[in-house]
Amino acid sequence: MVDELKWTTVNTEEVEKSKFRLEASVFNIDVKRANDIISNLKIPLKRLWANDGFIKSAHYGGRIKRNYISKTSKNAVGFLGSAEMLQLFPKAEKYIDKNRANACKISKGTILVSRSGTIGNLAYVNDTLQKYYVSEHAIRLEPFEFGGYVYSFLKTKIGQTLIKGNIYGAVINQIEPEDIGDMLVPDPPKGIKERIHAKITKSFELRDESNRLLESAERLLVSSLKLKPIEAIVSDYFDPDENIKTYSINLNNLDERFEASYHVPIINSIIDILLDNAEFVLSLSDKTLTKNIFLPGRFKRHYVQENYGRVFFGGKQIYEIDPSNKKYLSTSIHGDRISEQLFLQENTILVTRSGTIGRVNIVPNHWQNWLANEHILRVIPNNEDIAGFLYVWLNSDYGHELIERFTYGSVVKTKLI
Repeated sequence: MVDELKWTTVNTEEVEKSKFRLEASVFNIDVKRANDIISNLKIPLKRLWANDGFIKSAHYGGRIKRNYISKTSKNAVGFLGSAEMLQLFPKAEKYIDKNRANACKISKGTILVSRSGTIGNLAYVNDTLQKYYVSEHAIRLEPFEFGGYVYSFLKTKIGQTLIKGNIYGAVINQIEPEDIGDMLVPDPPKGIKERIHAKITKSFELRDESNRLLESAERLLVSSLKLKPIEAIVSDYFDPDENIKTYSINLNNLDERFEASYHVPIINSIIDILLDNAEFVLSLSDKTLTKNIFLPGRFKRHYVQENYGRVFFGGKQIYEIDPSNKKYLSTSIHGDRISEQLFLQENTILVTRSGTIGRVNIVPNHWQNWLANEHILRVIPNNEDIAGFLYVWLNSDYGHELIERFTYGSVVKTKLI
C-alpha cells in the first residue's frame, strides 16, 4: 500500500510558536488534526507539565559510564533500555552497580516515555519494573495524581501523534521533556479520571501477580530437577582461566556440525544434570510433548491501514503484552498464508529464531488470531496441560542455552528448527 502524499500550509505565527523549528514533522497534518480534536472538546484542557498540570516533573536519567558487572556481583541491579522496559516480565541482559547509577533509578507510578530511536513507547512502572534501573533514553513523567489516566491518554492515537510531532534530529530521532510538557491534555471530571486510573493500576497489579506466579513456577522447576544456577556450572575447558576457551570434541559427537558454538562444554554439563535428576528426558519434537514445530515461509508483505488487516508483529515485540509499533497485514492478499501459517493460537509457544535468538513467550488469549512474522518459530504443545511446563522450561536459563546451541550464521544469526 502506498501512503498518500500529505501536505499542509504553515503561517509565520505557527513557526514562531514552534520556536522556529522547520522540520515537517512539527507541522504535519496529523498533529494539526489531533490538536483540532483536542481543542474542540467540550471539556477543559490542561498542560501536561505545569504547576496546575498533570505531572510535577519530567526528566530523564543523567548519562553514566556504563561499567557492566556480573549479575552475581555485590550490588548488581538489572539495567534496561527503552525497548526492554516495555516487556511484561523483563529479563535484564546487563547489570550495573546500583550504588554508582542512582540517576537511573525509577519509582512506582512513574510513566516512562522512550525519547530516542522509536519515539513514544510507554511503560507504567509497577512492582516488577521498579526492581530495575532504566537508561537515560526514557523520559520519566512523575504525576501529581491519576497517573493511570495520563498513561492511558498518552497511549491513544491522539496522544501518540502529539508526542511524535515533537521529534527532532537528522540521524537519530529524539525528543526532550520540554517538548511533550506543553501538550494539552483533556481534563474530565474527577470521577472519570479516578475510574480510568483505577483500571490502569489494576491491570498492572495483575501483571505483577502474573510475574510472581511465573517466578514461582520457575522455582518449582529448578527445585524439582535439582538444578543449580547456570553461572555455577563448571564447564570442561582445557584452561578455564584463559580468555580464549578451548575444548575437545569426540568425533562420534560431531553431528555433522562444525561450529564451535554447537559443541560448547556447558551443553554437555546441562545434559548430564538432566539425565541425573529427571525421570526421563525427551526431545521437544516428541509427540507426547508437541504436535508440531514449524516456521512460516518468507513472503513479500503487503501492509494496510488498521481496519483492513490483521495485527502483525515481530520478534522485537514478543515480550510485550500490547506489542508496540504494530503493523497490519492485508487479509485479502495474504488470506491463505494467514490461515495456514500465520494465525496465532492460545498456548502456542513462540521462539525467536534470528536477531536476538531464544526469546520465548506463550500466546495469551488476546493474541489469538493475531499474526507473527517468519522470524518466530511456532511450538504447538500436545495439550493445554503441558503448554505451561514447556514454556517455563524453554524460558529458563537452561532452555535458553539449549536453544542458542543451534545458532548458525556469521552476519545474521539464525536458528535451525
